[in-house]
Amino acid sequence: MTFIPEALIQSYVYPVFLASNDEELITRMCYGTLIYAFLTLVLPEAPYGRYTNYKFGFGVPVKLAWCLQECPSFIIPVCLVVYGKQTAYRGVVNQMCLGMFVMHYFQRSFIYPLVMKSQRPVPFLTFFCAFLTCSYNGILHGLYFVNFCHYKNEEWMYSPTFYIGFALFLYGMKINLGADSTLKNLRSGNETGYKIPTGGLFERISCPNYFGEIVEMWGYALASLAPPAAAHAVFTTLFLSRRALQHHQWYLKKFEDYPKNRKAIFPFLL
Repeated sequence: MTFIPEALIQSYVYPVFLASNDEELITRMCYGTLIYAFLTLVLPEAPYGRYTNYKFGFGVPVKLAWCLQECPSFIIPVCLVVYGKQTAYRGVVNQMCLGMFVMHYFQRSFIYPLVMKSQRPVPFLTFFCAFLTCSYNGILHGLYFVNFCHYKNEEWMYSPTFYIGFALFLYGMKINLGADSTLKNLRSGNETGYKIPTGGLFERISCPNYFGEIVEMWGYALASLAPPAAAHAVFTTLFLSRRALQHHQWYLKKFEDYPKNRKAIFPFLL
């Protein structure tokens, strides 16, 4: 039985990319990710959080917006695993590599919204663009690891790239979650103002939460050596670096006593 989302991918996504099979579709979507990554350097910055602007549409409740916009990157691969061809996904390495991707987006979709303090609604256009991006990523990464790529488990499991990449992924997640926890705990009770975050990597950079996510994605790319993962790591690096620079400049303008030795996102560099 053909699973409906997979039939939709073949019926609608294939024609958009002028692809006739999974390999051609994956290749073109990887190029699309890279093109979008570099476009983020010149496109208007996303107006959410402290930069919210409702000329981009009505506000969507922030917790609901985060859950709905991020969850396609979790749900689509899981659906492909459960109902798809699964010709490649039987391998342990395929499961672990895709597992890194869906674990990250499970946290972003269902855990992060529950603990976030912000109550500011997300403009609809910002929410919708994020939803489309995560749907795109869910299709690309799900198809690659479930239907297309098949690793030789014994060889790959013992390769240095897999172990180092997996360790980097876990380390990046630790940084990301720790920084999110620090930011959440800056406000107590019903406080709504902004404070200077301190402790840990916040002593070196303004956005260790973004730095951690970048480390995660490069760990995922190194462990899998998969074109979609590498393209996604490039996108994450460029998009979050620009966002971090915006945050850094905002902090410097907002607080006269903001530490001048802090960088935006990469310690000692940027």
